[in-house]
Amino acid sequence: MNSFFKVSEVELTYKSKVKPSDRPQITSSRHSYDILLHNWSDQLEWVEEFNILLLNRANRVLGFYNVSKGGQTGTVVDAKVVFAAALKMKANYIVLSHNHPSGALHPSTADIAITKKLVAGGKLLDIKVLDHLIITPYGYYSFADEGKIE
Repeated sequence: MNSFFKVSEVELTYKSKVKPSDRPQITSSRHSYDILLHNWSDQLEWVEEFNILLLNRANRVLGFYNVSKGGQTGTVVDAKVVFAAALKMKANYIVLSHNHPSGALHPSTADIAITKKLVAGGKLLDIKVLDHLIITPYGYYSFADEGKIE
């Protein structure tokens, strides 16, 4: 067979282990923070990670997804990975989050830039970014609460 015709198979799956009525419903940034903190890895104060909550139209959590894990001062966030997960799960909304191992609760210039980029990408795909939280064990910063989500 000619190798010109050989292609890889693509498989898209999402398997929920939680009944829709048992999924937590996001009602505030604090609720998002509590869910994120509960599902975060044990390296919250060690390395920076970027995670997302994926939500359905009723703001019920479809899943928690780790987008990337980096070093002590940053992690790479690829918009294609964020939206591939959202599209796979047929999410209507997403909550972005990352931790600051330093414990600082103020967004960096890079944090603001990636938030704007992902909000814009979400608008193109009809997937609304509800919030972006900076997480520490002692508190959080909410872009939505601070009026920074457009």
